[in-house]
Amino acid sequence: MTNQLLGVEILPVSPWMILPFALLLLAIAVVPFLHRHWWEKHYPHVAIGLGLLVCTYYVLFLDYHRMIDTLGEYFSFIVLIGSLFIAASGVYLHTERRATPLVNLILLAFGAVISNLLGTTGASMLLIRPFLRINRSRIRGYHVVFFIFIVSNIGGVLTPIGDPPLFLGYLNGVPFLWTLHRMWPIWLIAMLLALAVFFLVDTWSYRKWTKGQPHHDRPARIELRGMHNLFFLMIILAAVFAKTPIREILMIAAAAASHRFASKAALRANEFTWAPIKEVAILFAGIFATMVPALDWLALNAGRMPIRTPGQYYWTSGILSSFLDNAPTYINFLSAAMGQHHLTLANPEHMHMKIMLSQYPLFVQAISVGAVFFGANTYIGNGPNFMVKSIAEHHGVKCPTFFGYIACYSLPVLAPIFCLVWFIFFRNVS
Repeated sequence: MTNQLLGVEILPVSPWMILPFALLLLAIAVVPFLHRHWWEKHYPHVAIGLGLLVCTYYVLFLDYHRMIDTLGEYFSFIVLIGSLFIAASGVYLHTERRATPLVNLILLAFGAVISNLLGTTGASMLLIRPFLRINRSRIRGYHVVFFIFIVSNIGGVLTPIGDPPLFLGYLNGVPFLWTLHRMWPIWLIAMLLALAVFFLVDTWSYRKWTKGQPHHDRPARIELRGMHNLFFLMIILAAVFAKTPIREILMIAAAAASHRFASKAALRANEFTWAPIKEVAILFAGIFATMVPALDWLALNAGRMPIRTPGQYYWTSGILSSFLDNAPTYINFLSAAMGQHHLTLANPEHMHMKIMLSQYPLFVQAISVGAVFFGANTYIGNGPNFMVKSIAEHHGVKCPTFFGYIACYSLPVLAPIFCLVWFIFFRNVS
């Protein structure tokens, strides 16, 4: 038995082959907590080893073309992440102004807005270092977590540029401005709530930190170096709209040029090293490979799942996007939702019907919000999440563990916000 999705044949896969993916997630979550030194030394062996196990299974028993396609997807992913990381590393932004809760709130809100213009990855790579630097004297793990929540995920739901699932929707017929028109009320509510929680937490932390601290009025001087790297950053972002392999060639060329002509002073001030991108590249090589059986199983069974309403699509696509790549998860559930109404994803006229008639738009809306918002639930839910964590740890920030992130932040902060979004927009829609 096979399944066709966007012209790609999906082969049946043993559920047992999802186990390497589960083991890799468990290793990422638990081993650093139990023995950090061992993990820092051996995580490449764990990630690549489990990835090769799945690759061997597909090559010997299923279809090696599936692994070749996955290698291409991984290459595109790491080229985008890596090129943005390199280009943004040459831009140094600093101010002597003290990082008050209000200043942090404004910076995060600004990041949420520009994530729709630069993408969540571009905005994250550009702003994470200034955000860490301005809070250097009192930086805490929650600063990094809320940056991931707001800038790296929730903020980018207004345009197809904002997040990969929405870009796939645009490529499959969703009009460019449809997301802005349909998503802005949800975006506004979620952003205001997330920013409000951050402001309360940061105000409490700030007051606690300032007790006994001498007060110094610092000038609001802003230092900016490496402005020319923004030109290369724009080239990388524009290249997203090109086709493979031109897209990757442009990104690599722009990244190489940005590093070659980068201000050495800016690189030193940003404490630039290759360590963060190396860690992300190795871990996500294993994640991309081991995730294939889970995605193939989802592609075969999404249409059979007992989900019929927009609210059910919102929760199911969202929860799975917390751990799986949210772009293929979005496509699988969008295809299932259209099939439920006797429509096909590959037909532009059917997509027009889906987003224009009756209650159909709510299905696309629910899947889009679920895929983008819930990517904030874990470090691996969206591409920039782990990169932000890695950069922060390289700068000496003690970030929450994998489970600590979920237990201390995702569940108490995001879960109520996501429940409210469901209650307001998707609860009573059949």
